[in-house]
Amino acid sequence: MENQALDGGSGAARVATAGRAEGDVMIKVENLVKTFGVRNVVDGISFGVERGEVLGFIGPNGAGKSTTMRIITGFYPPTSGKVTIGGHDIVDDPIGAKTIMGYLPENAPSYSDMTVHGFLSFAAEIRGMRGSQKKQAVHRAVDTCMLNGVLYQTIDTLSKGFKHRTCLAQSFIHDPDVLILDEPTDGLDPNQKHEVRGLIKRMGEHKVIIFSTHILEEVEEACTRVIIIDRGRIVANDTPGNLKLRSELAGAVRLHVNGTPAQVLGQHLSALAKRTEIISDDGTHVVIRAYPHHPGENSAFAGQVEALAQREKWTLDETHIEEGRLDEVFRAITLPDTVNPVIH
Repeated sequence: MENQALDGGSGAARVATAGRAEGDVMIKVENLVKTFGVRNVVDGISFGVERGEVLGFIGPNGAGKSTTMRIITGFYPPTSGKVTIGGHDIVDDPIGAKTIMGYLPENAPSYSDMTVHGFLSFAAEIRGMRGSQKKQAVHRAVDTCMLNGVLYQTIDTLSKGFKHRTCLAQSFIHDPDVLILDEPTDGLDPNQKHEVRGLIKRMGEHKVIIFSTHILEEVEEACTRVIIIDRGRIVANDTPGNLKLRSELAGAVRLHVNGTPAQVLGQHLSALAKRTEIISDDGTHVVIRAYPHHPGENSAFAGQVEALAQREKWTLDETHIEEGRLDEVFRAITLPDTVNPVIH
């Protein structure tokens, strides 16, 4: 039932999208600017999101993420620029755009005196559902977010995690084509975070999802693409894998060597590597990392290091090729003193 409801189910609540093929650009943002006072909080950003994409939207606090998402959902009007959702201009045709969109705002607002069932029924009704259609929609949302145990509690008595799950349930109760989720795992315990990430990934196979997060693990686990925004501008727009290749660590080789002094290892490796780093040295066993001149050169650099080890007859306990780290890339391109190029 969960997959039917969220991955393209045929319920009457679902807005028809006949004629749209997989890969259609469902969200289009063009030269978006939002000014508060004299400051451009969003400073001329453009991007598109296709059906089947899960876009992670990340950046430092105050970078413009939530403002951008609020403009996309019609909560804020843009100062200039244009946003279209499924072909509907969010300013000129807000009802058309919002009909095919679900939204989980930051801090998960709700009506605290309503029960969970009452709140979700209300959300279904304002989406135009009645009778059995409404009942089925509420039932699917409750099952998906595992809210059965608190269904008739008032929202003000819920834990933060259950409140957030209730608001997440309302965002997709009408099975929309587009989901905008601002910090969707905020307040959840580790098991709940894992479940929500899996849910987002499954829904994203047939929908369009943008979600913001400060947890880079979520980006790697659930997203097909990442946009990093800093000071109102897009500074990176790529897949998580490609971004990780920009990490200095990407393609570095970590060697565990017995019986060869660290100084000797470093001297030989310096002919190949950009730099070397002693991780540990107990006098007999050395762990050393060698960094390639160009991050991401996994196979070529590793092959050179292994060939060197064979020539020098080093006793290797372990050889490991390092993956890049998204947090390292994030810090490198969002540091306050860094001049950030726009990278697409």
